[in-house]
Amino acid sequence: QVRLVESGGGSVQSGGSLRLSCVASGYTHSRYCMGWFRQAPGNEREGVAAIDDEGDTDYADFTQGRFVISQDNAWNTLYLHMNNLKPEDTAMYYCAAVYSEFGCAELLDDYSAMDYWGKGTLVTISS
Repeated sequence: QVRLVESGGGSVQSGGSLRLSCVASGYTHSRYCMGWFRQAPGNEREGVAAIDDEGDTDYADFTQGRFVISQDNAWNTLYLHMNNLKPEDTAMYYCAAVYSEFGCAELLDDYSAMDYWGKGTLVTISS
């Protein structure tokens, strides 16, 4: 059974930084796309950043170079480093994964394509 557990959310002021972590267990395939999605109250879930088993990354335009996704395969951990945070970044952030032989192409635009989800970690940015 695949399990994804996020951590690292919290409350920071505008301009601050956070690092989100997602520990994965139970996933036995070598091919994958893993990503971070977020959902603010009243909004649809949207893709933030994704990375595949070859280390190729994709980012949503709104990250504007402020966010960096990375992975530590030795610890089965996915990270999202977020800098220069803005109030509009306030949301629940979710880690997600799917088996993919084609990387993460277009998966950021289709959260329904992801098969496995964590329960989320809340990020709150105050102005």
